Amino acid sequence: MKVKINSKKGLKASLSVLVDKKIIQKKLDEKLNDIKGKVQLKGFRPGKVPVNVIKNQFGKAIYGEVIDTILKDTSTKAIEENKLKVAGQPKIDLKTFGEGKDLDYTIEVETLPDIKLTPLEKINTTEYEVMVDNQEVEKRLNEISKSQQNFKDKDSNEKSENGDMVIFDYNAKIDGKDFEGNEGKKIQLILGRDLFIKGFDEQLLGLKKNDSKLVTVNLPPNYPKKELINKKTVFNCKISQLRKPTKNKIDDEFAKKMGAKNIIDLKDMIKKQISNEYKNALDGITKKNILDQLEKKHSLELPPNLIEQEIKILNQGQKKDDVEKNINENNKLAKSRIKVGLILNEIAQTNKIQVSQDEIKNEIIKQTKNMPGQEKMVAEYYQKNPSALSSLRGALYEDKILKLIKSKIKLNKKKLNLKEAEDVIKTFNKNSQPERKKSDNKKNQKKLKINKKK
Repeated sequence: MKVKINSKKGLKASLSVLVDKKIIQKKLDEKLNDIKGKVQLKGFRPGKVPVNVIKNQFGKAIYGEVIDTILKDTSTKAIEENKLKVAGQPKIDLKTFGEGKDLDYTIEVETLPDIKLTPLEKINTTEYEVMVDNQEVEKRLNEISKSQQNFKDKDSNEKSENGDMVIFDYNAKIDGKDFEGNEGKKIQLILGRDLFIKGFDEQLLGLKKNDSKLVTVNLPPNYPKKELINKKTVFNCKISQLRKPTKNKIDDEFAKKMGAKNIIDLKDMIKKQISNEYKNALDGITKKNILDQLEKKHSLELPPNLIEQEIKILNQGQKKDDVEKNINENNKLAKSRIKVGLILNEIAQTNKIQVSQDEIKNEIIKQTKNMPGQEKMVAEYYQKNPSALSSLRGALYEDKILKLIKSKIKLNKKKLNLKEAEDVIKTFNKNSQPERKKSDNKKNQKKLKINKKK
């Protein structure tokens, strides 16, 4: 194989490759002999079909397969020998080919830019830690207690009130006639939530156990039988049980029901939960700040084909009008993503960062621990979805790169209370919102004000 560089300008390179006809013939002979031992043709015993017969019947297909293999192998070798970092799929143009001839072709490639990394020590950013005080923990604990509501039976002389659980049977009629689905047994309603049929709850107020009540309502718009929607319906309800809410005693027993060892352990869990709710958003702000600085401190020429690919990804699922409206914004975003990706990859290669199979397995195990009882489902998901496994590897790769960057830059630690954390997140979201989204949000706010007036 002979390789010659025709041109190398900017991020484009052109190579000429010449493969000797003797090499091609050798590969053809090897392929024909391989097929000879496997092919079965009428009139010949297995493995005894003459080569010339095979060649007459399958020659073109065999030659095409051999040439494809040679093109793949030689073009890869030519690129590697010339140390070209290819961006995307090479374009191959056949000049001369055919049985008994040399294979002469050219390769045109777009290459990745050479990146001279600026010292990471020049980057300066803030990493946040959320401080959760005991008052916030107690507030969340009380909310959890209310959500885990318990009920106890009311005395026979007590009447139903909002917040009570009413258990009843009913028989319903429209214009005095039964209809499909007109009966219910042991229906449970917590009065005041209005979750059954609008206007139903309020008609069950002031009742005692064993009372009967005729409740008149219109069937809702989402009723399964369309012909009965909005029909005036009379429900004959018989109250079998009345229960009132009881306040949970927040103690070790309650904590155990919530999956904690005791009340101290439950409070620690709540503290971590609240902190983690803010941590992801705040870590995202730190990451964005690092990436923005990396982008500003490097000047790169970007491969056009990578930008085009990224724009296609950004435009996926968008309407034609939206694509045209956001063309400049998406072009800018695509360039930013490509540039940052190339810089991060260069940092990884310079520092020999890799993701091992053990690291991927450990991350999957970590995920299964967060989903008790669904371990098998999580494992099968990654086994059956190579793209999901690739995304997981990519996320781990980026995490390792950012961890390295953080170890080298000037990282200021800052502790925030919840109010301060909320303010930082709100300010970041407001400032990072594209102008068109800000405009849309203003329009939506105006609509909300109009709707409120109505």
